[in-house]
Amino acid sequence: MTSNKLIIYPVAQALGASAAPIIISVAGLASLALGAPKDLVTLPIFLMNLGVAMSTLLASFSIARIGHKRAYTLAALVALIGAGLQMLALVQQTFVLFCIGCMLLGFNAAHVQSYRFAILEGLPSNEQGSAISKVMLGGLAAAIIGPQIVVWTEDLFDIPLMGNFVGIAVLAVLMMLTLSRLPRGQAAQIVTSQESEVRLLDVLARPNYVVAVLAGVVSYSLMSFVMTAAPIAMVSHGHEIKDAALGIQWHVLAMFAPSFFTGKLIDKAGAPLITALGLIMIAISGGIALLGLELMHFWGALILLGLGWNFGFTGATALVAASIESHEKRVAQGFNDFAIFSTVALGSLMAGFMFHSVGWQTINLVVFPIVAIVLALMLLLRQR
Repeated sequence: MTSNKLIIYPVAQALGASAAPIIISVAGLASLALGAPKDLVTLPIFLMNLGVAMSTLLASFSIARIGHKRAYTLAALVALIGAGLQMLALVQQTFVLFCIGCMLLGFNAAHVQSYRFAILEGLPSNEQGSAISKVMLGGLAAAIIGPQIVVWTEDLFDIPLMGNFVGIAVLAVLMMLTLSRLPRGQAAQIVTSQESEVRLLDVLARPNYVVAVLAGVVSYSLMSFVMTAAPIAMVSHGHEIKDAALGIQWHVLAMFAPSFFTGKLIDKAGAPLITALGLIMIAISGGIALLGLELMHFWGALILLGLGWNFGFTGATALVAASIESHEKRVAQGFNDFAIFSTVALGSLMAGFMFHSVGWQTINLVVFPIVAIVLALMLLLRQR
């Protein structure tokens, strides 16, 4: 049973997470094709992230009520509906309908994000880091699958971009087929009286949980914040669009490639140390970006930013899992993802605004005090 889910969740992760790079790649073009105002072309991406943030707590409670298998399959069905709305939007030339489809994809993405917790159930603590890394490797596959779908389906239909959203629909169907193989033991969950009595305020009163959540929030939101502004900055400073795209590709690969060994590092060195190393790498990436505006500075900063995200986010996930009791996981994990993705949504919205108002260098300067605060809190907690 355990070995079965160690395959199913990474495969489902690869399929489910592939939608995001597709949307990031073509949503702006789709918005322009649908007649959206130029200052709203990134609105669908923001709404997808907002959909993730709004659905994290809902995902946690739906899993508790109807179990992993049904909740995840239902979420994949919602993604299929979302892709259908996006295809209909292209046919009817309706921007609002397209935005609704993006929000529905966010609902599924919130469930996909919880795979990294679901895979831990029933595993001893010394195997949990490796299990999280297996799920993250699904993200590495998604970083390849998503962009390739954009290339493969470019001229598949007469309606421009239609093939991309047909691709998302096919991914959703494959997700449902994959999740149907989940073990029967995860097909239904019973909410115990202990679980029903858990209060979020009680969990938040625990310093180790709060610091773990904060580490995850900072690792993910800073990565998204800088990554969103980076392509704009590269093009604005004279680099070609293809150079910006290649920089983002290397960044995404750097985000997930370390998953081959991050889990083993966590199991051996401990989650606090790996999380701290990730935060330090994110800070160093900001330093590289401040050294200059050549392509090597942008690419070097983006690659290290991706590596830092992997260490920081994977380590923080393990810290959250270690800081809660089993009957608290629905509330605690749900709030953790809500905090992360609501901040990520806000960061993706603010990145463009801050770039045009204060510039690329200021965006990277923001990284240092935020990382320093979290590292100080982690050190203080360790001393206690």
